[in-house]
Amino acid sequence: MSPHPAGDATSDLALPIDDTDLADRLRRRMAEVETALHGHAASPSPFVTAAARHLLDAGGKRFRPLLVLLAAEAGTDPGHPDVVTAACVVEITHVGSLYHDDVMDEAALRRGESSANARWDNHVAILTGDWLFAKSSELTAQLGADAVAIQAATFTRLVEGQILEGVEPEGDALQHYLDVVAGKTGSLIATSARYGARFGGASPEVEEALTAYGEIVGSAFQLSDDILDVASESDESGKTPGTDLREGVPTLPVLMALASTDPADARLHELLRADLADDALHAEALDLLRKHPALEEARAYVVARAQEAKALLGVLPEGSVRQALEDFADVVAIRSA
Repeated sequence: MSPHPAGDATSDLALPIDDTDLADRLRRRMAEVETALHGHAASPSPFVTAAARHLLDAGGKRFRPLLVLLAAEAGTDPGHPDVVTAACVVEITHVGSLYHDDVMDEAALRRGESSANARWDNHVAILTGDWLFAKSSELTAQLGADAVAIQAATFTRLVEGQILEGVEPEGDALQHYLDVVAGKTGSLIATSARYGARFGGASPEVEEALTAYGEIVGSAFQLSDDILDVASESDESGKTPGTDLREGVPTLPVLMALASTDPADARLHELLRADLADDALHAEALDLLRKHPALEEARAYVVARAQEAKALLGVLPEGSVRQALEDFADVVAIRSA
C-alpha cells in the first residue's frame, strides 16, 4: 500500500500560503509527515494495521500537522526532527478521535470511505481509536516530559468536550456549547501550534501567542461550519443545508436565536425545539432561521474571534509566516460571511 494515497495533503496545502518558497518547503515537510504517519500506523498484526490505516489513508486536509509545521517556521530550527514527530502526534490523536466519533454518531461514511464501524463493527472501531491514542502517547514520550504533560492536558479537554456535547447544559446553553467546541476542536489545534513553536525553537512569548491563536482559530473554524450549515446552499457547501438543524444538533446560530426574548420568535422557538424530520417543518425552520438576526450575530461573533486571533500575532515579525497565519484567520471569517 502506498504511503501517499491519492488526494492526500502533500498535493496541496490546507492553509493559504502565498509565499512560494514557504509553500514548497511545507509541502516537502508534509510529505515527510505522510510517510511517518503511514509507518506509525503499522502493527505486527496485518488486521490492526489495516484498521489503523483505514482513515489515515483516506486522506483529509491534515490541517493540524500543517499548523505544526507552519508554527515551527516562527522558530530558529523549523527543520528539527521533533517537529515531524509532533505533527504525527496531533494527527494520530485527531484520527483516533474520528473512529470514536463515527461510533457515537453511527456514521457510515468518513472522508468518502466507509467508516471503520461500518466496514467492521463498533468493537473494532472503538479499539482501533484506542490503539491510535496509545500510539500517539508513545510518540509524545519521545518528545519529553513537558510534551507528555501538554498532551495529557489536551486529551483531557478533548474527551471532556466530547462528553459535555452529549449532556444537558447545567447553566447557559450558549456558553456550554462554546466550551464544548473549545474542548473538542480548539484544544488540539492550540496544541498543534504550541508543539510547532516549541520544537521549532520559538521563544516562550511566541509559543504562548501561537497557542492562544490556535485555540481561537480552531474554535472559530468549527463555529463557521455552524453558520454554513444554515446559510449555504448544498452546491456551495458540499452538504445538505440544515443537516445539523434536522438532527437537532445545537449550533451557534440556533442557540443565539433561542436566546432571543422577542415574542415574534415564538414560532421559530417552537420549531427549533421540535422534531424536524418532517421536510415541511424543516424547511420552515431553516427559512425563519436564515431571516433571523441570530445568523448575522453569529457571523459577527466569528469575525470578532478571527480578529482577536490575528491581534495575537503581533509578537511575530512581519513576513510570510505571520501573513499565512493572518490569512487563515481571515479565511475563517470570510467563509462564514
